[in-house]
Amino acid sequence: MRGIVWFREDLRTIDNKALHHAAKQCDDGVIAIYLLDPAMWKKHDVAACKVNFLLRGLAKLKENLAKLTIHFIVVKIDEGANIPELIRGLLTDCKAQALFFNRQYEYDELSRDQAVQQLLAKNALESFAFDDKVILAPGTIKNLQGQDYQIFTAYKQAWLKHFREQTIKPYPTPKAQKFIEIALKSYPIPEKLPGFETTIDPDLWPIGQEAALRRLHRFVDNSLFQYHEIRDFPAQDGTSKLSPYLAAGMISPRQCFLSALEVNNNEMDSGNQGATTWLTELIWREFYQHILIAAPRVSKHQAYQQNTDKIRWDFNKNQLQAWQEGQTGYPIIDAAMRQLNTTGWMHNRLRMVVAMFLTKNLFFDWRLGEKYFISHLIDGDLAANNGGWQWSASTGTDSAPYFRIFNPVRQSERFDPEGKFILQYCPELKGFDKKSIHDPHTSLPLIAELQGYPYPIVALRSKREKVIAAYKKVSA
Repeated sequence: MRGIVWFREDLRTIDNKALHHAAKQCDDGVIAIYLLDPAMWKKHDVAACKVNFLLRGLAKLKENLAKLTIHFIVVKIDEGANIPELIRGLLTDCKAQALFFNRQYEYDELSRDQAVQQLLAKNALESFAFDDKVILAPGTIKNLQGQDYQIFTAYKQAWLKHFREQTIKPYPTPKAQKFIEIALKSYPIPEKLPGFETTIDPDLWPIGQEAALRRLHRFVDNSLFQYHEIRDFPAQDGTSKLSPYLAAGMISPRQCFLSALEVNNNEMDSGNQGATTWLTELIWREFYQHILIAAPRVSKHQAYQQNTDKIRWDFNKNQLQAWQEGQTGYPIIDAAMRQLNTTGWMHNRLRMVVAMFLTKNLFFDWRLGEKYFISHLIDGDLAANNGGWQWSASTGTDSAPYFRIFNPVRQSERFDPEGKFILQYCPELKGFDKKSIHDPHTSLPLIAELQGYPYPIVALRSKREKVIAAYKKVSA
């Protein structure tokens, strides 16, 4: 049998489930394909910096596949293309009998893949789908009533029990495959695409599975055991920064989980607290993928808690623009947004702080923030991004209580006590000491005005009663 591996969010040859099984089953060779779909990226607001990251990743993937004697065919498709028919045609052109791919869980992608599999079956062609974006497949972990978990703590305990009952190992990299002569030509992998121009420095994010593994090993060796103590402080290099590589599939969640598990003596909920905290973060990632299957509406811009879609949010165009540009007058908010705009990434603690500011202090619809984030994040992932925004907005599963409203000044004082992170992205505040820098217009208003730092766009307590009343109304 000859097979085609359809790469999507799994740009690696190491520990790739679909590639492993294709190589194992196909004695007549393996061909790899990738559908370059700019229209789909536009539709889903994929960030230009992420598109650039993916394009560079495709070039590296091509190199790694060549080492395995596997042709890599990139097909650029037009808006409205019939993807099931296109895939069927590729199998015919390559004289292949089977398609192998790793599942995606977003509603549109699931629907597309189901249509592909149905058409192939009608044409006596086989297809094999695998769960590789996660460690444990969504839908396999249910409560005693056979229902999907809605609360993370209960899900985590069931997840750990399920994990212990299985033997989870990385999938070995295939050996060099049988050489195949094919006439099909690949679309040249572009360095950039029109409409996806970016100013993000590519050197910030080296590409490929090798770079991802180096980053993983450096984090496990140097920061993992202190992770619980330093992860909330953005001025410190205390997080793994593996999220772009996980989102693009340049590293698998298995590799990450098993590496941390190994140094923690195979303890998942005991042992070193830093290790168990990071393992829990990886299970959070699994949980949000699980929610995509349990509640497909979250892929359609709807709230998990459906009653909250009745909330009548405020809106002010100038305030939204100030938030987007890091000009709110609250230094920790502004520094965080400027970090996003200049690097394509934001520290996780700050993602919660700026999301809470938009949804609770400004009382704007969380979907405005979700859209801005996904269109700027190099690690943009629907499940994680949606889950984080709905948590902050108190509209999602396992949400922050609606009456919990972060005070950005207190958050700044607590998690950037020296103001080092703020100064990195708000250099106009260099004249302020570590006490005054968190709230400059209250501490030293004249200096703040002279240095051109913007006035706060909202008084922190001005909307608290309105926000609480709005949530109470839809919860009644």
